[in-house]
Amino acid sequence: MPLKLWNLSPFQSPSDISFQRSWLYGSCNEIPRSQDCEKEGFLPFEGGSRRPPSDQILNMRISKKLHTYPHGFVLVMVPITLSRLSCGAGLAGFSTAKYLAHAGHYPLFVYTRELIAGTHAAWKDEDGDWYETGLHIFFGAYPNVQNLFGELGINDRLQWKEHSMIFAMPNKPGEFSRFDFPEVLPAPLNGIWAILKNNEMLTWPEKVKFAIGLLPAMLGGQPYVEAQDGLSVKDWMRKQGVPDRVTEEVFIAMSKALNFINPDELSMQCILIALNRFLQEKHGSKMAFLDGNPPERLCMPIVNHIESLGGEVRLNSRIKKIELNEDGTVKTFLLNNGNTIEGDAYVVATPVDIFKLLLPEDWREISYFKKLEKLVGVPVINVHIWFDRKLKNTYDHLLFSRSPLLSVYADMSVTCKEYYNPNQSMLELVFAPAEEWIACSDSEIIDATMKELAKLFPDEISADQSKAKVVKYHIVKTPRSVYKTVPNCEPCRPLQRSPIQGFYLAGDYTKQKYLASMEGAVLSGKLCAQSIVQDYELLCTLGQRKLTGASIH
Repeated sequence: MPLKLWNLSPFQSPSDISFQRSWLYGSCNEIPRSQDCEKEGFLPFEGGSRRPPSDQILNMRISKKLHTYPHGFVLVMVPITLSRLSCGAGLAGFSTAKYLAHAGHYPLFVYTRELIAGTHAAWKDEDGDWYETGLHIFFGAYPNVQNLFGELGINDRLQWKEHSMIFAMPNKPGEFSRFDFPEVLPAPLNGIWAILKNNEMLTWPEKVKFAIGLLPAMLGGQPYVEAQDGLSVKDWMRKQGVPDRVTEEVFIAMSKALNFINPDELSMQCILIALNRFLQEKHGSKMAFLDGNPPERLCMPIVNHIESLGGEVRLNSRIKKIELNEDGTVKTFLLNNGNTIEGDAYVVATPVDIFKLLLPEDWREISYFKKLEKLVGVPVINVHIWFDRKLKNTYDHLLFSRSPLLSVYADMSVTCKEYYNPNQSMLELVFAPAEEWIACSDSEIIDATMKELAKLFPDEISADQSKAKVVKYHIVKTPRSVYKTVPNCEPCRPLQRSPIQGFYLAGDYTKQKYLASMEGAVLSGKLCAQSIVQDYELLCTLGQRKLTGASIH
């Protein structure tokens, strides 16, 4: 199939456009003055071009007055659902729309459900208590996420915890081992100190062998890290002469926390990227919780910001099919209700499994899309349990359970301001790996979870509830979550700009250096927005007309 440049739909009069855009910024011949851009925090355009400064998208900050560019693209995002869980329209889509709106374009954000949050979805039960899709942790090594919070003016919604990593001790039920990072030391000394001071999990010979094994990564830098994509964590450790006990004591827990799978499946590149950030940045491994439910405390501020800049968010609009022109470019998005959406540029910001369901037949043999076959989402289960009392054997922090069935957990009645309860604990736990459990009943999952909690809280919890009683529970299953970061999947990750002109992808599975994470999702959105902004002048040159707004027929 020959790939053509954008085949732009004819200009429609305002009466034909359901989502009308007022031409706030004049005609296509108007160019923002360099001195105005400098005053508002933007560098002047190269050669006085009207092209937005695409190289500044990645370092963009919000200014008090928005200098934007003549008219713009329409951004269309089309998540659908897996079972009853909302998947998509997460941070990747929000990020793309936000930075396009800030660059002067008019994104139309289309989402399948009434609740907008994607993988940050949460629901309120009949008692007014929230339960979430996942236990979301924000790291100090997430610069783009922190920039996003700062640009939205919601930095105070991140509840930073003390700089520690706390692991349960399976051989000593009810006890924990800590890695404490001293504030007085810079990176990497604070991390080295934390490792050296912990003598409960690793012996000194194991620490020395692990340090020697890491030397190639420290000396080889990013090229070395990327070259380890073909090895699992377990295989890499053995190749480097690191004792298996190091993997068992530390990296089973880390692998499950990073990608919900065990170290015999996880690509070592994922671990090395995390270690690189944690060791190079003083607060890289410092963690924060959101101070409340993600839809209201994080997602709605982004929606409000997009709408304040002329963008639009439309809910309850599920995509049924991507319809193509004869030249293979996107003609419209067909919705389940029979309506169609037309735009100047199209972005799909969903998990990779969802996009593969939407992929047009004519695109399937194109190498860019064919490689996606290897990328598969990993299943994960989030468990919430409310108890009839306040549990004592816990911390105001994320805890690594080191359980064969559980990954990380937290007492959200302590760690989260909105969920605070002085009389009762609510444990939120990540059940992973979940491949063998995703089809099990809620009662089976709860029974297995309670048996593991009895080991973590031997004096307070028993599997038969003869101690602390379960008041209620909620279980959220995500059959396909973030992409599974297995060996040799890196070459399959697509760039945000597809070979189909006017069609783009965003999501943590697309090419960016933070892999499957919230930071990766936000960065992918920035890179996607940057690609569209870079293509703006080409579109203006080839279109031979003014750009239109989105239309729904």
